[in-house]
Amino acid sequence: MKLIISVIICTYNPRRDYLDKVLAALKSQTLSLEQWELLFIDNASDQFLSSEIDITWHPNAYHIREEQLGLTPARLRGIKEAKTEILIFVDDDNVLNSDYLEVALQISKDYPFIGAWGGQIRPNFEIEPPEWTKPYWPMLVIREFERDKWSNLLHQHETTPCGAGLCIRKFVAEKYAESLSIQTERIKLDRQGKQLTSGGDSDLAFTACDMGLGTGQFTALKMTHLIPAFRLQLDYLERLAEGMTYSHTIVNSIRGQIPKKPSWRKKLFQYYIRWRLTPNQRRLHDASIRGLDMALKSLTS
Repeated sequence: MKLIISVIICTYNPRRDYLDKVLAALKSQTLSLEQWELLFIDNASDQFLSSEIDITWHPNAYHIREEQLGLTPARLRGIKEAKTEILIFVDDDNVLNSDYLEVALQISKDYPFIGAWGGQIRPNFEIEPPEWTKPYWPMLVIREFERDKWSNLLHQHETTPCGAGLCIRKFVAEKYAESLSIQTERIKLDRQGKQLTSGGDSDLAFTACDMGLGTGQFTALKMTHLIPAFRLQLDYLERLAEGMTYSHTIVNSIRGQIPKKPSWRKKLFQYYIRWRLTPNQRRLHDASIRGLDMALKSLTS
């Protein structure tokens, strides 16, 4: 039976109980094992995961060690090694619904004009999240919506899939890899160890639009994101807000949406907004402003 899909897990020092759930969900997929391959990319973890993680249950599974630290180098390695025309990136805390691969495959057939797509991402919190964190859940890769949506326009983040469960046609992913070999600074747009930049997934998905295709999000494609307690802490969310604002500003600028320094009127309005915020909101607001300032300095240096 022909291989159709490559599932690519990029991981760095994974939490084992979470990873076990990720692999258990993959074992229970309704799509036959003979129709997809599993590429397990160990991104320079402290211990070699090939000796610790058993993937022999899958007839087309491969341990691959990528020594260049960073989520983007790990994704690029997966793109290079994949043998199929549809790639699905699964993080080490993503628990796919049992029909995820089957639904992703059907979408690829029904929407040939879409180059990158994703679906709904429900949270599974390790602890009860504080109420004040709820407005910031989208930063934790939570996506819940009621209708399918797609677009072939850049900067339409409502239709742009995030990295968790991202599905992409291989020829689009290969174009992305080719472009990064020219603009090597884009390799730094995503996670590197504990660094919380996170624009690489958008950069990857937007490549579909660069090629005249679209991006989309679909209600039938569902997964659960396992969220540990530390990601609900104020310090973590503060670092995340700064990193995300920085990296997404850089991604947008690469594709022509050049940011401008705020005018004095806008700065005055920001001071007014900041004054009305709670202490926690103020810290996250300030973190985003720092991220924007860092991006502006980077773009003008």
